[in-house]
Amino acid sequence: MDTSRPTRKLATILAADCVGFSRLMDNNEELALGNIKKCRNLIDPIIEEHGGRIFHTAGDSVIAEFNSVVDSVNAAIGFQKVLSDRNNNIAEESRMEFRVGIHLDDVIIEGHNIYGSGVNVAARLEGLCEPGCVLLSRTVQEKIVKRIEVSIENLGNTQLKNIEGEFEIYQISPTPNSQAGSSESVAAKAADSSVDNQSTNAVKANNAKPRLMLLPFRNLNKSEDNDFLVDGIADDIITEFSMINSIEIMSRNTTFDYKDNPIDVKEAAEKYKLDYVITGSIRSAGNRVRIAAELGDPQTGDSIWSERYDRTLDDVFEIQDEIVNKMANTVLSEIEVTSLNRAKRKPTDDMSSYEYLLQGKYHKRRGTKEDANIAVDMFTKAIESDSNNGRAYAERCCTWAGGMGHSWFEESDGDLMTRIRSTLEQAYELTEHDWDCHRMLCNVSLYFNVNYDKAEEHGKKAYELNPNNPTVLGPYGKCLVLNGNPDKGVELLQKAHELDPLSQDVVDSVVWGSYAVGDYDACIEYSEKIRKMRPTTWLLKIASFGALDRQQERDDEISQFVDAHGEEELTAQLSNLNFNSEKISESTKNYVLN
Repeated sequence: MDTSRPTRKLATILAADCVGFSRLMDNNEELALGNIKKCRNLIDPIIEEHGGRIFHTAGDSVIAEFNSVVDSVNAAIGFQKVLSDRNNNIAEESRMEFRVGIHLDDVIIEGHNIYGSGVNVAARLEGLCEPGCVLLSRTVQEKIVKRIEVSIENLGNTQLKNIEGEFEIYQISPTPNSQAGSSESVAAKAADSSVDNQSTNAVKANNAKPRLMLLPFRNLNKSEDNDFLVDGIADDIITEFSMINSIEIMSRNTTFDYKDNPIDVKEAAEKYKLDYVITGSIRSAGNRVRIAAELGDPQTGDSIWSERYDRTLDDVFEIQDEIVNKMANTVLSEIEVTSLNRAKRKPTDDMSSYEYLLQGKYHKRRGTKEDANIAVDMFTKAIESDSNNGRAYAERCCTWAGGMGHSWFEESDGDLMTRIRSTLEQAYELTEHDWDCHRMLCNVSLYFNVNYDKAEEHGKKAYELNPNNPTVLGPYGKCLVLNGNPDKGVELLQKAHELDPLSQDVVDSVVWGSYAVGDYDACIEYSEKIRKMRPTTWLLKIASFGALDRQQERDDEISQFVDAHGEEELTAQLSNLNFNSEKISESTKNYVLN
């Protein structure tokens, strides 16, 4: 593998730092250096024994990556206990304590270095941690809660410096001597560290859409003869981004004011209230061109995404499309992304309608009865403001479909299905080339209308329009699995998981795909990554144990299923399993019941 090129992966990041090391150095440099070396001789081997790789160290601090969440926490607990034992047996002036923060997230690998929010969050958690303790993010706590026998205290939600949103944090106090902090003390520390973030949050609160600026790309050839290429590519990328209704991008005129002038990114971000900046460079030699692009947070200076492209000039348009799509998926996440060279969208120009749409999507994602009804109301108002807002029709349908099984609406399921079908047709007429509309039609046909042929038809159209979006790959891949093309389906599902490893819906679909192709070990492995399994998915895990003749584990899972859902539900959900294959359906029942 070429380690010089940046790649992404899911990793657990452990950040540890010596408490008050600067003070100890001021008191006695030789003593402090000798003791930190002894502590590192204890810490580093424990990290390595648990499969960790130290990729950054400053003497008094360590940052390591782990493939296993459990191993990272066990390593932290292990060396905190060893350090505590050391402190109990030496003079007070030689004692050293460490703080530890651990977070699971997507990270960027470049050579031997690691970047991204996974590293930043772990470092912020370490800064809030009490001496001798370990602070965990929620993503870590969820993975270890049933796997490590240790007392874990929920400290509630808090903000982290220069990181948007709140984080639910948990504390482990490995030894009796650990100076366990309260939620109040952690909150106080966080408040002290977030003063610099207040103005940023205020700006973002006023921006309904993420605001971008693409700064002029640098001409590394330093030749005016090459300026037309550099400016032309940057200009075209701005134009392509301007076609995405879910973001705002500063105009070319504003952007090129910075050409050939020194750029203070933070100053530009403050002036134009930017959420993100795009920077890049271009170098050409003959018919070859190298384009480097980076998406960054202007407030923190953190790199969110970066990539380098080596192409011939014949591929310039392909490069532009690839840059735009990757950036869009990164910036917008689950917000709609456009496959720009094929999908011709007809978005609303009515901002009030758009704002209603955003409010509806916010409440839809909260997943409660009250929020679902509010979401429907918001989408209805979006339609009233702009009857051509096809996305609002589609989102309203999905909200109805999602709430049907929970009886969240006054209408009967039959009446709701009638409304869903007719309203989705309206959405489709308004947005014929909208990949997200086809994605929704695929989902409704797959889960609520149970029409696999219709689901595959719309899933294929969504895939053709946007082949690199995990929210498309997931349902389409599952549709192929259920409709008799499991090999292709699993291929798409695995790609979806690579692009969005934290998505519970994607992992759920991978479980189905793995089971359909007879990879029962993978089915069990992926099912373990789901925080709350659907009953039918749980049955596939049970059936996989049965297929592997792991009867005790199967029986244990059945017992847990019955405790959670009741014995009658076991039989009922078995009837709901439909692979569009009589052979798979029958063998599944045998694996579970016999």
